[in-house]
Amino acid sequence: MSLRPFRIPQARPDIYRVEVDMRDAQKDIRDAALSSRPAGMDDKDFHRLSCFIEEECGIKMPPSKKVMLESRLQKRLRMHGIQTFKEYCDFLFSPEGTQQEMVHMIDVVTTNKTDFFREPGHFEYLANKVLPELCSGRAAIARTFMVWSAGCSTGEEPYTLTMVLSEFKEKSPDFKFMILATDISTRVLDAARYGVYDEETVGPVPFEMKRKYLLRSKDRSKGLVRIIPELRSLVRFRRLNFMEGDFGMREPMDIIFCRNVIIYFDRKTQENLINRFCKHMRPGGHLFLGHSETINGLNVPLVQVAPTVYRRP
Repeated sequence: MSLRPFRIPQARPDIYRVEVDMRDAQKDIRDAALSSRPAGMDDKDFHRLSCFIEEECGIKMPPSKKVMLESRLQKRLRMHGIQTFKEYCDFLFSPEGTQQEMVHMIDVVTTNKTDFFREPGHFEYLANKVLPELCSGRAAIARTFMVWSAGCSTGEEPYTLTMVLSEFKEKSPDFKFMILATDISTRVLDAARYGVYDEETVGPVPFEMKRKYLLRSKDRSKGLVRIIPELRSLVRFRRLNFMEGDFGMREPMDIIFCRNVIIYFDRKTQENLINRFCKHMRPGGHLFLGHSETINGLNVPLVQVAPTVYRRP
């Protein structure tokens, strides 16, 4: 059976499948504005924090990022009523702080930029080339196709993948898939599980996909939409730190999307991480990286098959 090439059409005005009341799915985010401003971060405190962040999260934190780190952590100091970064470090690395504050610190220092259909050529290549090849045999169709969105942020990437794979399933009814979506930040994972976005955020979603896969709030003034339950049920979200032990995967992956993540790591960490990805990838599986990322110079068992797309032989 021949399939039409998949193309991501230009987004059209917002039309959605059905209206739904999203009041229960919204989170009121109120930041307490406290007048006292903590003292600045000195070099000793920055060194202490930056070394820990790089060791714990793999994120490079050179001196040029001192101002950024100080700015992002100011809110945490104000929330605890702490006046200096030395006090904050002492609290953070205490048994109490390790238990209560560590996850929140990691949340605020990680970068979570993402979009629906970001780098659209990847999704066209997935639909037109990768899926038909991987699903060509009966044995392949009989099992569940496994996809991992590694560094999923607030969910735009894994939900884009559910739309693309659902479109493919319409033409291949026996096709089954499941998506694992992971991130180090509990804050963004909470938002991703809700699957609620403002209308501007879903702008890149093609018109027909908006009609099929998005629900609009009954209160139009809120300008909110939600991913339909059928798609949300196909994504399994969980917290994962790339620097910690085994990934805990039960099934090998057919596809791994890890885009605009490894750019924050040094080359040695990149090589180690990609080799670990490959251990959890089926032969013939594919790794998709961000447009500014490359495996050139890394000792990894992958071959390039398209711009920033790599295949495990």
